[in-house]
Amino acid sequence: MDFSCVKKVLKSQPSYRLKQAKRLVFFNLIDNWNQATSFPPLLRENLNKKCSLEIKAKTFVSKNKKTIKVLIELSDDLKIESVLMKHKDKRNTVCVSSQVGCALGCVFCATGRMGFKRNLKTHEIVNQVLFFARYLKKKKEKITNIVFMGMGEPFLNYKNVIEAIRILNDKQGFNLGARSFSISTAGIIDGIKKLSNENLKINLAVSLHAADDNLRLKIMPVARSYPLSKILKAVDSYIIKTRRKVMFEYVMMKDINDKDEHAKKLAKIMKKPLYFVNLIACNPIGDFKASSSSRIKKFKEILEKAGVKVGQRYSFGQDIKAACGQLAGE
Repeated sequence: MDFSCVKKVLKSQPSYRLKQAKRLVFFNLIDNWNQATSFPPLLRENLNKKCSLEIKAKTFVSKNKKTIKVLIELSDDLKIESVLMKHKDKRNTVCVSSQVGCALGCVFCATGRMGFKRNLKTHEIVNQVLFFARYLKKKKEKITNIVFMGMGEPFLNYKNVIEAIRILNDKQGFNLGARSFSISTAGIIDGIKKLSNENLKINLAVSLHAADDNLRLKIMPVARSYPLSKILKAVDSYIIKTRRKVMFEYVMMKDINDKDEHAKKLAKIMKKPLYFVNLIACNPIGDFKASSSSRIKKFKEILEKAGVKVGQRYSFGQDIKAACGQLAGE
């Protein structure tokens, strides 16, 4: 559903119709214009014909019912995946994709292995959220958080990602608070700089996964263009401008980046007031395996003793290939 299409259809209508349409789509969460009973029948018919609210999708539910993955078919027959994660504290987080595939080629990521197809349009990003908002409405629940941690690098589709956030943050639309959004980047410096100048109090996360450029380059080819020193300099500037905490994601891979020496190197660059490290066990992708729970515990202890703020993020939906790094549009 492209809302610019709705604007064109309503151009000849009274101005209040657009406000009504926004509320119907983003608040009432209708999935067919016939449900817009305040609109004349001919207008409903015209909207259904030109601006269908249908989202072609197939859902997959994990065994514990806490993770729902959706495979969405786009208008050009390409496919993307998004994930709903239901937390114990009743938070409902949607993990959104920003691209079809990804150009960065991180070796431990299924999306990176599928290559890059194209950027998602603004409405294609918004539709992922609308799908799950409709899904939760049937259960009398709501989306509480949106994270751009799905397929693709958000900052390589910066304009459309920010535009989608503004639509979803709009008080007259979906009305989700800015602090409920998080964008994760592999370290695209231009994107970090641009975000620091936006009037949006959203959260920033950086996919780190290594504490030195040599190791990072082996697992993340993007490190060739964006060395750690420049990424951290951009993050520090972002913090000075926004005064907001930045999360650093560290996927722990057995025998690759999980040794004591790696933890000590990480501690040296992460001991800053508004830095927070999230440790994530690697989800099975090819030959890459997760570090053991005891190894992760020891790694975390080294960081904590060094004064680094650190937590551990747990995987959702591994059994339906919906966990971090597993999305591949299948």
